[in-house]
Amino acid sequence: MFFDEYKSILYSDTLLPDIFISEYMPSMDGDQVKIYIYCQFLCKYGKKSTAEEMSKKLDIPLDKVKDSLAHLENLGLILRKTNGITIVDLKEKEILKRFRPKTTSTPEEAVESSERNIARNKIISAINKTFFQGLMPPSWYTDIDAWFDKYQFDEDVMYALFSHCYEHNGLSKNYIIKVADSWYSKNIKNSFDLDKYFIEYQKLKDIRLKVLKKLKMTRLLTEYEESFLEKWITEYGYGFDVIELALRKTTATQNPSFNYINAILSNWFESGLKTKEEVIAFEKANKAKSTKSSKKEQTIPQHTNFEQRKYDEENLEKYYEYI
Repeated sequence: MFFDEYKSILYSDTLLPDIFISEYMPSMDGDQVKIYIYCQFLCKYGKKSTAEEMSKKLDIPLDKVKDSLAHLENLGLILRKTNGITIVDLKEKEILKRFRPKTTSTPEEAVESSERNIARNKIISAINKTFFQGLMPPSWYTDIDAWFDKYQFDEDVMYALFSHCYEHNGLSKNYIIKVADSWYSKNIKNSFDLDKYFIEYQKLKDIRLKVLKKLKMTRLLTEYEESFLEKWITEYGYGFDVIELALRKTTATQNPSFNYINAILSNWFESGLKTKEEVIAFEKANKAKSTKSSKKEQTIPQHTNFEQRKYDEENLEKYYEYI
């Protein structure tokens, strides 16, 4: 029996679907991959094993084995039942995911849908070749199709989305969705909207660097500080020339904050000031008014501001005579 089993193992293979390698493995650590392959091996031969036995066999801590099994279940790679573990057929899973029931439509809708699908397929194919070297995981096809419907992006914008994410933080689905949500919130739909956004984005980026340099800040801005900066530029319409005037006023404070700068700029905006020249004139007028008010206060008689009565020696002698 032992020889037969050894011979069987020697001449057999444990197959892994390519979809596991392309779709699931990149997000798993080494121990999780080892445990998944070992589960595939055990299921192939109908063997029984406990978490404790896996821990000893694979030289992985017991807690790690349990956590990994839970992670594999969350990924949809295995199903844990009371009497054992079932390996999910990933090929069947993807086929079912991609299957969509056929619905009736008018000839016009059919033509429109066909034309739209042709344009989408071209872009998806371009995304596959450019960013995945022609090996894009199958689930990405359905995800991209869903993103087209959700965000209503033109094909050029969808391609630009992948290009932007690829250059900045890699092709993580969570990151792509985060960027797509941001673009959608800014009403980006076509290439014209996107060009306008990138112009504003570059302006924001340049001003951010100048502000950090002026304030001698070496850290990244917080989310709240970023929102202040975006408000000054997009909502107030201020360039760095105006923002710099507000930064100069922080020299009088020991710990200048974005709240303090925001208060200054908000006051200027609410006063209807738009340009650097208007701000300078406004500040000069306020300074002159303040100086005039200060001088006026100095002319008011104070309780010590009166002429002292003068006494001669004769008056003093008379005063002491009565004491």
